[in-house]
Amino acid sequence: MDRNDFLPVSREDMLSRGWEWYDILLVTGDAYVDHPSFGTAVISRVLSDAGYRVAVLAQPAWKDASAFAAMGRPEVGVFINAGNLDSMVAHYTAAKKRRSEDFYSPGRKAGLRPDRACIVYANRAREAFPGTPILLGGLEASLRRFAHYDYWDNKVRRSILFDARADILVYGMGETATLEAADRMRDRRPLWGIRGTAVILSQPPRDALALPSYEEVAADKKLYAKATRTENAEHDPIRGRTLIQRHGDKYLSVYPPSMPLTTAELDAVAALPYTREPHPMYDALGGVPAIEEVHFSVIHNRGCFGGCNFCALAFHQGRMVTSRSHESVIAEVEAMTRHPAWKGYVSDVGGPTADFRRPSCDKQLKDGMCPLKHCLTPKPCEHLIADHRDYLALLRKLRAIPGVKKVFVRSGIRFDYVLCDKDSPFLSELVRYHISGQLKVAPEHCVDSVLGYMGKPPAEVYERFLQKYGALNKRYGKEQFLVPYLMSSHPGSTLADAVELALYLKRHNARPEQVQDFYPTPGTISTCMYYTGIDPTTMKPVYVPRSPREKAMQRALLQYTVPKNAPLVRAALRECGREDLIGTGKNCLVRPERPAGQKRR
Repeated sequence: MDRNDFLPVSREDMLSRGWEWYDILLVTGDAYVDHPSFGTAVISRVLSDAGYRVAVLAQPAWKDASAFAAMGRPEVGVFINAGNLDSMVAHYTAAKKRRSEDFYSPGRKAGLRPDRACIVYANRAREAFPGTPILLGGLEASLRRFAHYDYWDNKVRRSILFDARADILVYGMGETATLEAADRMRDRRPLWGIRGTAVILSQPPRDALALPSYEEVAADKKLYAKATRTENAEHDPIRGRTLIQRHGDKYLSVYPPSMPLTTAELDAVAALPYTREPHPMYDALGGVPAIEEVHFSVIHNRGCFGGCNFCALAFHQGRMVTSRSHESVIAEVEAMTRHPAWKGYVSDVGGPTADFRRPSCDKQLKDGMCPLKHCLTPKPCEHLIADHRDYLALLRKLRAIPGVKKVFVRSGIRFDYVLCDKDSPFLSELVRYHISGQLKVAPEHCVDSVLGYMGKPPAEVYERFLQKYGALNKRYGKEQFLVPYLMSSHPGSTLADAVELALYLKRHNARPEQVQDFYPTPGTISTCMYYTGIDPTTMKPVYVPRSPREKAMQRALLQYTVPKNAPLVRAALRECGREDLIGTGKNCLVRPERPAGQKRR
């Protein structure tokens, strides 16, 4: 792949194209991968398509400003994102231990971006280019746009816009807001009032809804929960209002979300000239591992009305689903078949939730999404339209493309939504044609009270799906397994609930290899519960497992068959008064300790 197929990454690159000047320096915490699964690739191509000269500065050295100044001052501004992940999530586990690898960096090398990358990069950019406008975007900025609880500092931090001292923050997917901001920077016009953005003002705008101030939410957990409730209720492009939050003597003004891109607009973004490859400067460094899972995948939709409380998608992409046309997706797959590395397999046709191709109901197109309500839980809304016909038709067309051996669906389906679409052939065809040995689904737990706090359906819904999936595999002579995602220590989950989940796994002869500890990432409903002990949707108290010991015990119970977990499992069972589960009987979870000095037989 020729370097000139990518956007310039150095002064030499610019001069080789005859650029004596450029408009926008796009700084990212990820390695530069020009693939539509990477936010930097999408925004840089959108800006370039609009006529801006864009240079990409990927994972720059940040101890001083020299790497930022190397390409010269941009004419319009510096646009900054931390990468596809929040930089703190990229660096630390749920136990706050430093990660040893970074899949978004060449050769998996860790440490190529700073902690709190948006803040650090903005400071370096200001040093390099005093007076040049700075825009923050991407997931890290999006989820930290309000005053927010920070798990790593264990305190409430200001809006990231104040700490970065940037001129404007773009939240959400960002194409339209970023273009509008770029146009205003170029024309030297004010940046306030753009949908999908936040700015700092000296005076509050009229007709805005005031949240409790930063100082108030930092001091009062009930006010923090109320602020979270309002922030989520107003996160709607149709009925959402401008929100203001005082920070000292300034006002954070967060304007309503941008309207989701239409099908035609999504198609236009997908048709931009991505190389779909990491930049060749990484070839000698081991490449960029994050490309491997998505290299031959397709993102066909945006938005998610699934409403999982621990997921940041709803607060970033929004709950209103839009999707690309069949023609657009087919053209992308046909282009894949001409790639030198193509082996005949589309690794995924998905998105936030693979089987969502339309809004959850027609009512929301006029009135917006219902505030603080779930479309699918605790039971499906009466207005829900569950329909897989369009998605199924798309998968059938992709299977028929010459050169395509198999089309997989790997990004996850919503099993309760599948069951709502009664008499649909979707699950049948999924089992026959679109699974690579195992299907990943996310029941997360088996105790209904915990599932309620998670925003997941009751356990019996998963049981019905499990039975139907098993029957279809038997009908077609398949041996394809379900791999359930499970979560320990979510707010609302007691130690006794973790014991019930362990017993559930034993009854189903399930031995999960991976278990996710609840991770309090910024901006989610569940993180608010973790910090405040209050469910912001009801404003009622909720139990929160906080101590490292209890969280370790809950995790160990979910993997009770692992020998090294036995001491923690025994301790948990004794603490719950379930010594009956310690022994050698068929219903026991763990053997008793061996007496001192006794050898294993």
